[in-house]
This record gives sequence, C-alpha cells and structure tokens, in this order.
Amino acid sequence: MTEVEQNLNEMLMMRREKLKELIKKGKNPYQIEKYDYTHHSTEIKENFEELEGREVSVAGRIMSRRGHGKVSFLDIQDSEGRIQIFAKFDILGEEGYEDLALYDIGDIIGVKGEVFKTRTGEISVRAKEILLLCKSLQILPEKWHGLKDQDLRYRQRYVDLIVNPEVKETFVLRTKIIKAIREYLDDRGFLEVETPILNTIAGGANARPFITHHNTLDIDMYLRIANELYLKRLIVGGFEKVYEMGRMFRNEGMSPKHNPEFTSIELYQAYVDYEEMMRLTEDLISYVAEKALGTLKINYQGTEIDLTPPWRRLDMEEAIRQYAGVDFSKINTDEEAREVAKAKGLEIEEGMTRGHIINEFFEEFCEEHLIQPTFIIGHPVEVSPLAKRNPEDPRKTNRFEAFMNGWEIANAFSELNDPIDQRERFEEQVRQKEAGDAEAHPMDEDFINAIEVGLPPTGGLGIGIDRLVILLTNQPSIRDVLLFPTMKPLQDQ
Repeated sequence: MTEVEQNLNEMLMMRREKLKELIKKGKNPYQIEKYDYTHHSTEIKENFEELEGREVSVAGRIMSRRGHGKVSFLDIQDSEGRIQIFAKFDILGEEGYEDLALYDIGDIIGVKGEVFKTRTGEISVRAKEILLLCKSLQILPEKWHGLKDQDLRYRQRYVDLIVNPEVKETFVLRTKIIKAIREYLDDRGFLEVETPILNTIAGGANARPFITHHNTLDIDMYLRIANELYLKRLIVGGFEKVYEMGRMFRNEGMSPKHNPEFTSIELYQAYVDYEEMMRLTEDLISYVAEKALGTLKINYQGTEIDLTPPWRRLDMEEAIRQYAGVDFSKINTDEEAREVAKAKGLEIEEGMTRGHIINEFFEEFCEEHLIQPTFIIGHPVEVSPLAKRNPEDPRKTNRFEAFMNGWEIANAFSELNDPIDQRERFEEQVRQKEAGDAEAHPMDEDFINAIEVGLPPTGGLGIGIDRLVILLTNQPSIRDVLLFPTMKPLQDQ
C-alpha cells in the first residue's frame, strides 16, 4: 500500500468514526426524513435587498470550509448554486458549534439563519441552527477534470455533477431541447404515442439488434432498433400526425457519436411528402435552437454553424462528383461501379450493387465535407428499403438525410406505400441477410399486411436527439450528453 492510499484509508476511517460519534450523541443523520427549506442559494443572492435581515432555511452539500477559533465559514451547494454559511460559537451554542468538527466536505446540511452581507461584501446566511442531513463517507475530489479522469467522470456521474457545475448545465440544456421539440410538434397537431420496445422482429432500420428471451412465450425477442414500422401502422389506422421520442438499441460499435442505447424521435404525417419533411426538419431544429439557446448560429468546437433556413439541398451523386470526382450518371452497371470503387481503394463485398457502391462512395468521400446544414437527396433504392422510388429515376428514392458537422442528424422519406414493391424489397433484404449481412432488414409479414390495408401518402422523419444535443451544447462526445453512458465494467467490480 502506498503512502497516498494509506492516508486515504485513514481519512475514510475518520469519517466513519465521526459518524459513530454523532450516533452516540443521538444525532444519526440517516434517520432524518425531511427538511423544509425556504430558499435556494440563487434566490437569496438575486433578492438580497428584499431578504436582508430575514430568516431563511437552506439545504445543500458542504463544498469547502475554513475558519479559526470560534468562527467558521462553510460554502454549501444546492441545485442552483452556492452560498456561504457564517457559523459563530456564541450564536450556535457550545454543542452546536462543537458538532461542526464532526462535519466534512461532502456532507449535506440544513441551515436556518439570517441573510446578511459580510465585511468583504459576500452575501451569506448567519447560522442560528445547523442540522446534519446526510454524512458523506467518501471523499470528494478537489479536481475532477482533465483527460486522466474522463473515464471516471462518466462512471461516477453523480460525483461529476457535484464538483463540475457546467456538466449539470449541459443536462439542463438537454432537457430544454427535448421540451422544445415536443412543444413544436404538439403545437402543430402531432400526437405523442408509445410503441413496443420489445419486438418479435427487429425492423425499421438496417442494424444489429440486442437479443433477449421471453421465458413464458419461449421465444427470442429484440430490443427495438427503430419504431418506424409501428408508427406507420398507426397512420394506416387513421392517425394523421404521430411521433414518438425514446430509446433505441443497436448492438454496434461505440464511438464519440455512437452509444448502444440512444434517444431518437420519429414522426409521421399523412398526405405529405419528403419535401414537406425537409421543411419541417429545418424549421423544427431552428425553432429548438432559438428556444433553448436564443440563437440560430451555434459554435461547435470552434466552427460556426448557421441553422437559418432554408438549408442547402444536394443530390448524393452530385456530392460524389464534387468531393470524389466520380460521375455515377455515366456508370450504369454493377460491374462498372465495382471497378471504379476498386480504383478508388474502396473495399467491395460480394453482392454489392451500383446503389450500394454509391452509398459507400458518399460515406467515404463526402460526409466529412458537410459542415453547414445540408439535405442529401437521391439515395439508391438498395439502401432505402422503406422509401418511395423517384418516378423520374427508379434507381433512386425520395429520401433525404440531414447533415451537420459531417454527421447525419436526420433521415426521412416519402414512405413506400406500395405493398407489392415493399414485399419485393423485403425479399431482397432477406436474401442479403442469408448471404451474411447481419444488418439487413428482416421480412415483416404483418407490416406488409398493414400496407395492403392501405397506407396513405405519408412523410416520415427520424432525428438523432443525442447528436443534435452534442452540437447544440458544444460537447465533444455523445458520452458528454448522456447522464449514464454505456461503459465496460471495471475488472475489480
């Protein structure tokens, strides 16, 4: 054991000894069930002139303490900020002041006292009574930042929130963003609904699912990778505008942009097309930014991004011409496409068609250039199994993806409502799955049946909430906008 570890163990033991002493004195903090506070720290500071000389009650965690002789100063932190507590022997009394010696940084206390301003001008509470509400048996770190502590900050978010107030602000802002999204849609007549998270078929997207087992039914089930197919069923059933915001689960890689469980929103509107979904997307995101941030120009990691509508529209093949120098309008066969891809150094898997290769080109050479808000349109039908074909070029679909900072933020299309075409595309996806594509879309007979009942012309949209929050809060990683990101367990746990 190192000297540092030994000192740490001794300090932890001292805290437990102090707790024993408090219990012996009949002051077990864990037996206290409630504390009636009257004000938060910020409220006192902002209304000092009105509250000066008045008695208040506050509660919070001790973040620092100092003092000498019969006077002590404690800074406590509540949900809104910090305020100084002035503790004096002749006001608290001998027993009350002696108890302070048993309190540590990290303890939670309730304080009743008078609002005043110290000689140095700091707004404080002159304590008449201090009550220990919870004894902290761990030691708060003095410095809880920097790369060396990043992993621990994610694992112990509760400590991160205590000692880094700016982290808390990120999650307050996340809540405001989500609230603004709901507000925008609710005000426009959309109905928020709930659909199953446990599915018998992992459909609605091309992704690897998490598999679980239902004991009573004795069948494997899947955590949803998307909620698209259920929401479309509701449009079939007669709803005209629906949305659902919630967790999706994909058994895929982890990165600064990916977490196995993530939040997204999908919405569907009958009798509109993907063009209307484009207008809704740029309008919704600009509304949210204005509401949550008060501006349409955000700064992300040093780059200014202007969310002001209208956003740029760019065909996928045109993007490839611009950024990769390849013109797919002159490449009409799968074989030609494969040869061009090999010449550009792309890895080509067996069975890849011209459409698949166009998508590979776009992801490899184009996405990183799409910094300002851009709608990419003209996706190949092979990678868009649920989107309507473009009548002018049936190899393409009426679909768009919205990009910012080189990231896909939203995905939408004019929904495919031709049940014959839908079955053929599902059958092609099944062939791809049988050929080894673990992410290919499975057959969903009930969904085909729903489309056969009749899906009106419909526009659909999905937005990745976490990525949007990353951009709007200027955070470097998805883990910085998830309160409890997925982490590999520590070996000693």
